[in-house]
Amino acid sequence: MNTRIFSRLTLFAFLTLAAACSEFEPAARESDTLLDGPVEGLSEAENQHFLKGDAAFNTDVFTSANGLGPLFVATSCGSCHAGDGKGHPFTTLTRFGQSDERGNLFLTMGGPQLQHRAIPGYTPESIPSGAPYSKFTPPANTGLGFLDAVADEEILSWADPDDLDGDGISGVANWIRLKGYVTPREGSVEKDEKYIGRFGKKGATYDLLQQTVTAYNQDIGITTTYEPYDTYSGLETDPEIPNQRVNDVVFYLKTLKAPIARGEKDELVSGAQIFSTTGCAKCHRPEMKTGNSSINALAHKVFAPYSDLLLHDMGPGLDDGYTEGSAKTYEWRTPPLWGLGLSKNSQGGKYFLLHDGRAGSIEEAILLHGGEAAQVKDRYVSLSADDKTKLIQFLENL
Repeated sequence: MNTRIFSRLTLFAFLTLAAACSEFEPAARESDTLLDGPVEGLSEAENQHFLKGDAAFNTDVFTSANGLGPLFVATSCGSCHAGDGKGHPFTTLTRFGQSDERGNLFLTMGGPQLQHRAIPGYTPESIPSGAPYSKFTPPANTGLGFLDAVADEEILSWADPDDLDGDGISGVANWIRLKGYVTPREGSVEKDEKYIGRFGKKGATYDLLQQTVTAYNQDIGITTTYEPYDTYSGLETDPEIPNQRVNDVVFYLKTLKAPIARGEKDELVSGAQIFSTTGCAKCHRPEMKTGNSSINALAHKVFAPYSDLLLHDMGPGLDDGYTEGSAKTYEWRTPPLWGLGLSKNSQGGKYFLLHDGRAGSIEEAILLHGGEAAQVKDRYVSLSADDKTKLIQFLENL
């Protein structure tokens, strides 16, 4: 057979087989069903940096041979944030040691984080007798760069500690002392040598560098130049990962896209109206704007996280007796609701909501609201069944 004809027949057969096989491949998932992926508008160099951080976050797995432990909670960043989504009860963290503004009184006994796993030859930690503690389910990671770029003055403009407008909603900032390696943002507001925390269940973490460094140290037992002290011995050690790896992860977290709202427009509008009239939007603000950012794709952007990044009194039912920074034990930072409906994707097919995953549905989470949110919860309870359905659908499509 002529070699040219043979080559063409071979190519035709290959393409036919490839087309046939493609019918059995899973369909590509729509971007609005995924939480991971970069924010739009990054430069080529920034996209490459994002990919490096992605690899560090989701591919790096630590063992005793490359720095794990000796005490730890997880062996990688991604193991607690599958698909950059919320954690599961299996990955829920235990924080302990602080009940008021005196600070953590159990730092010499393993606080603030329980490392309940250990490499061979070591004994995992247990909660010391008398230590207050709380369970924290890992949050979703997406859109963090937008939250990081909101100006302090903007956040403080939403605070109403004395409830001057009489709506029953106050909202206060968690004022924290900065770690030595943290540089205040441009335009940061200082108060008695403290700054506004905006990340974490209690808003006790200043920025994504602190969040990343602390997670490496407290979750995996990895030391860095930023946090050089081994959590087991308390001794200063050589860094187990380079600063560049840390900064790659920080950039990755900053440039993860914001969740994309789903659903029909009419349904979203109807649900949003109910969300507002019940008072949910007083804390879960539907709109924010970023300020300056070294990453152009994040600068001066309007976005919809459904949070105010402030602390609110959530009542005795959600008072765990544990706190961080200047927050009270019954105060919690308003968690962003964007991407809420995708939580089940990383939680084994069912919801584990609120700070500790105790709520098995969106409605259950609403009904557990108290304190400042008690009136809002009561308004939800008084809604018609149809309006409740519309509100839940709206929340599931954020």
